[in-house]
Amino acid sequence: MPQSRRSQISLADTPYYHCVSRCVRQCYLCGVDQLSGKSFEHRRGWVERRLLELASVYSIDICAYAVMSNHVHVVLHVDIKSANSWSLEQVLTQWHRIHKGTLLTQRYLKGERLSGAEIKAVTDTAEVYRRRLYDISWFMRNLNEFIARAANTEDECTGRFWEGRFKSQALLNESALLSCMAYVDLNPVRANIATTPENSRYTSIYSRLQALKGNSKISALLPFSGERNQRNIKEIPIRLTDYLELVDTTGRIIRDDKPGYIHSNCAPILSRLGISQVHWQALTSHFEKLFSYAAGCEITMRGFKQNTNRQRARGMKNAKLLSCAC
Repeated sequence: MPQSRRSQISLADTPYYHCVSRCVRQCYLCGVDQLSGKSFEHRRGWVERRLLELASVYSIDICAYAVMSNHVHVVLHVDIKSANSWSLEQVLTQWHRIHKGTLLTQRYLKGERLSGAEIKAVTDTAEVYRRRLYDISWFMRNLNEFIARAANTEDECTGRFWEGRFKSQALLNESALLSCMAYVDLNPVRANIATTPENSRYTSIYSRLQALKGNSKISALLPFSGERNQRNIKEIPIRLTDYLELVDTTGRIIRDDKPGYIHSNCAPILSRLGISQVHWQALTSHFEKLFSYAAGCEITMRGFKQNTNRQRARGMKNAKLLSCAC
C-alpha cells in the first residue's frame, strides 16, 4: 500500500530528498520514441528550465538533477529557515511569480488600501503560501503539471502524462546525499547515452561544468563547499573537485544491470577538463579577485571581449585556469 507523503518527508530528520517522476504513457517525455521514430529531445530543455525557475521561486535548492527519456531525477534541499525569514511582501511576490494568488493578495501588492479584515485575510493567505513554498509536493506539482500541459498540447491529446505520484527518498546523512547525487548525475552514462559526465547534457554536473567555463549561470544550484566565499551560506558538504572525482570513479565501475560506464582508457576527469588541484584551489578560493566582469577560458573570454567591444579583458591570465577542454 502506498505510504502518505507525510510519512515519507520529515524535515526534522533531513532537508535532503531524492524525487523521481516517471511517464505513464508509451510516448516518451524526451529523446526518440522507438515506436514512432519521433524525437522529443527538445522537451529536456523544458524540464531543465522549469526546474531552475522553480528553484528561484521556492525556498528549495537543487543539489542534482538528470532529465532522462521517460523520467526525471532531482535531489532537493528544503530551506525552511529562509522561507520563515521572508516578509509578507516577499512571500506574496514569490508566490505570484508562478500563481495568480487571490484578488486581495493582488490588491495588497499593488499598494491599494485594505481594511483591517482584508489585511488579516491577506496575512493568513500568505502563511499558507509560505508553507507551500518549502513543500516538496507543491514543488513537484508545479514541475509536473507544467510539463504535462505542454506535452499534451504538443501531442494534441489529453489525459495523464505522469504516474500518479512521484517517488520520494529521504537522504539522512552525507554519504546518502553524495551517493544519490552521483547516481543521478551518472544516469546518462549508465544508460549508455553519454560517454562521460561532462558530456551528459541536461544533468546538474554538466550545468556546473558549463558554468565553470563561463558558458552559463547556475545560481539555482546549491553550491559545493568553498565555491562561494560567503559566511553562513548553504552548501553541499564536499569540494567540487572531490565530487567530480567521486562521480568519475563511480562511473568506471561496470554494472551487470546497466549497459554504460566510463571506459578505463579515459583520463581522470580533472585531467580531461584541464584543471589541476592547485589551479582549482585558487579558483574556488579567490574567484571574485581573479576575474572582473566575466570569467571563462581564453576562447570564451576573447569572444566576450569582442562581442562587448571592450579593449581589454581583465583576468585573461587567470582564464588559462579555466580550460575549454571537454
